[in-house]
Amino acid sequence: MKEYEIIIIGAGPAGLQAGIHSARRRHSVLILGKPEASALFSAHIENYFGFKEKIDGKELLYAGITQAQKFGAEILDEDAVKLELLEDRTFLVETERGKKFKALALILAIGVKRKKKIFKREDQYVGKGLSYCVDCDAWFYRGKRVAVIGDGSAGIHGAKTLTQFAEKVYFIPLKELEGLDEELKDFPVEIIQEKPFEILGEEEVKGLVFEGNKSIEVDGIFIEIGAKGALELIAPLGVELDPETFSYVRVDRKMQTSVEGIFACGDLTGPPLQLAKAVGEGCIAGLSASDFLKSKKET
Repeated sequence: MKEYEIIIIGAGPAGLQAGIHSARRRHSVLILGKPEASALFSAHIENYFGFKEKIDGKELLYAGITQAQKFGAEILDEDAVKLELLEDRTFLVETERGKKFKALALILAIGVKRKKKIFKREDQYVGKGLSYCVDCDAWFYRGKRVAVIGDGSAGIHGAKTLTQFAEKVYFIPLKELEGLDEELKDFPVEIIQEKPFEILGEEEVKGLVFEGNKSIEVDGIFIEIGAKGALELIAPLGVELDPETFSYVRVDRKMQTSVEGIFACGDLTGPPLQLAKAVGEGCIAGLSASDFLKSKKET
């Protein structure tokens, strides 16, 4: 079994940044994950420091991969399926193809996974009028017509935010709002109770069809149905979760979790789910893991 000083779970911006900083400190580093699973892969970024023009997320992601490899980090295009804290306080990581690795420190940068798709052809519209992040993409829909599909507070928040940008905002709840719609009463949002059935448009989003053949014309669709972190994967490690939501990992300012030697960064630590936050936390996690290893050698 091959051993590394640091294994990073997740090959998105947080994981890659953690890899860059820890590898630059001359640690043996393995980054596990599939870049195309990152939310950045299909995104277009307009609010990242230093870039005046819109950046292609996929291009930025692969530039980060090249940079991490330049400093010596190894990257394996496989997902971790099992994480285990061993008796000697090291960590066992097993991949989907049965490969096993051992680490002295672990950085969790898995991100969050969206819930089940609600449209048959959902994937083909991502980045072409379909988004999963209002905070990321609302700016692109200034003066346009948009629909928010949500299942509770996430959808309500998205609809309220979009009223600052869009000309027309529809909100389509996927379940009973149980009074949450009261939060929209002072906002110019039209609520549609029918169930969405199909996205209209050949190359990009043009509208929505509902059961019963009702349809609306929109330029953009935001699916805000919350997110599921990789809690099942990390549960055996015993890290504490955020006490308010129990949906994210609790960390301190050094990105240290409640378990010594385990750090977390990016979307897994909670909102805002933004590129700049992920990169910043990845930097801290990488440096903190390095400091942790140094302190172990000194004792």
